[in-house]
Amino acid sequence: MDEKNNTPVNENVQKPLNFIQEIIEKDFETNKFNQKVHTRFPPEPNGYLHIGHAKSICLNFGIANQYKGICNLRFDDTNPVKEDIEYVDSIQEDVKWLGFDWEDRMFYASDYFEQLYNYAVELIKKGVAYVCDLTAEQLGDYRGTPTVPGKESPYRNRSIEENLILFEKMRNGEFEDGSKTLRAKIDMASPNMHMRDPAIYRIRRANHHRTGDKWCIYPMYDFAHCFSDSLEGITHSICTLEFEVHRPLYDWFLDQLNVYHPQQIEFARLNLSFTVMSKRKLLQLVQEKNVNGWDDPRMPTICGLRRRGYTPESIRSFAEKIGVAKRDNTIDVALLEHSIREDLNKRSNRVMAVLNPLKVSIINYPDDQIEELEAINNPEDPSKGTRIIPFSKTVYIDRDDFMENPSKKFFRLQPGGEVRLRYAYIIKCEEVVKDDTGNIVELKCTYDVETKSGTGTSNKKVKGTIHWVEAQKAVKGEVRLYDRLFSVENPSGDEADFKSFLNADSLKVLKNCLLEPCLAEAKPSDKFQFERLGYFCVDLDSKPGNIIFNRTVSLKDSWSKIANK
Repeated sequence: MDEKNNTPVNENVQKPLNFIQEIIEKDFETNKFNQKVHTRFPPEPNGYLHIGHAKSICLNFGIANQYKGICNLRFDDTNPVKEDIEYVDSIQEDVKWLGFDWEDRMFYASDYFEQLYNYAVELIKKGVAYVCDLTAEQLGDYRGTPTVPGKESPYRNRSIEENLILFEKMRNGEFEDGSKTLRAKIDMASPNMHMRDPAIYRIRRANHHRTGDKWCIYPMYDFAHCFSDSLEGITHSICTLEFEVHRPLYDWFLDQLNVYHPQQIEFARLNLSFTVMSKRKLLQLVQEKNVNGWDDPRMPTICGLRRRGYTPESIRSFAEKIGVAKRDNTIDVALLEHSIREDLNKRSNRVMAVLNPLKVSIINYPDDQIEELEAINNPEDPSKGTRIIPFSKTVYIDRDDFMENPSKKFFRLQPGGEVRLRYAYIIKCEEVVKDDTGNIVELKCTYDVETKSGTGTSNKKVKGTIHWVEAQKAVKGEVRLYDRLFSVENPSGDEADFKSFLNADSLKVLKNCLLEPCLAEAKPSDKFQFERLGYFCVDLDSKPGNIIFNRTVSLKDSWSKIANK
């Protein structure tokens, strides 16, 4: 256990190393970075983090913890048009919630704007950068294709003196947005499109959340990222696989100026079934109100998972299970759901809740008696102890636990049939009461006083045990049954609009649920297992007298049955 971050550190030397650990072990052998590991997590503050970012957070901070190194949090804030302080705050909250601490090492690319500008000037002085007047459309035409070499810009051979003057005028705001760019002079015939004289700076008048209107030119990601790594002394710059083709440019910039050179390493990003991981698509869902904000419990955002009832331990466990790969693949979301079940099974108290109530009157039970029964809070953790639940003449069961014309394999309550009420007695259905329209409104039952759970003298056994709630002291509440947001495994992989695959049943709201009395004191984010129903979390919207539960996950993966049909 890492005492500083209170997060697990893998100390099992027999477990095979992943390829990133192998690289670090080799660097230790050659003393490449003086036995140091210094990583960073560099999000763009242009949206909320999702489960894919969680994998990267766990990897970067986890690698640093394992090798007794350090990890920075750095915001790549080079595009003020899309960035907001709201995202900066949410990212910090998410990283802390996952259990990681950057201590005093929170940085911004904007911290280095002056130094980055000076680096660009040095490239111009070396004759390997120039100011280009081509429009965005012209730049696309000149760039060529993967099989056709690009064409050199007519401005490529401007003199160093002219480029220095023009670049300074760009900084001073003397040119219109988009009218000029600063480009690296590399190779327009390179088979790697990223090496075909890439842009280094563009003109963009926009208020920056930290620097205000001080700058009207902003560095491009590839330029800012490598030099930010260098300035911070990063040893291993761990990126997702799409940046592999950017690595030659990363190395080229650093080598041109002969500055400290971190090593970029790429790993496969997380692709999750039944999920979209694109920030752009997630933003679209929010803006078009397909979901109720970034923290909607159906969203794969970290704040959405947190609100739904996921724990940081379960997400770290999930990240450990899926490991680190070099090739892209898709992870079954069922593994993520298994991780939260596994975690909540250990920590969650059991309670009983009736989501679709059906009245049961026990006609031979004393009219004015309320009995106190003992129930186990968590069979996985004896230290959780027991609680007292009331029992009386009138209880409610879930409507699904009664069937008037049952199938042969239905072992719950039926006319003339018997079932055990959890922690209570065996009851028998004597009469079915219906309203004028034929709807069942009440069951009249008898109970066997000798079958009291734990203390009864009867040896009678029945095949079914169901949950229930006593009528007089039950707490009324709202339950939101969340399910997967999309109905197909790969909603992003089809040519059709990804929103056409939204699951119409991803949210069902049940308003008249009845809950055990102990839940009246439950607070937002408290987690419980509703016996036989799943794991539930108190929603942030809950208030005294208006308690709301979100279903985190069902007890079993019902989707596997659907997929196998």
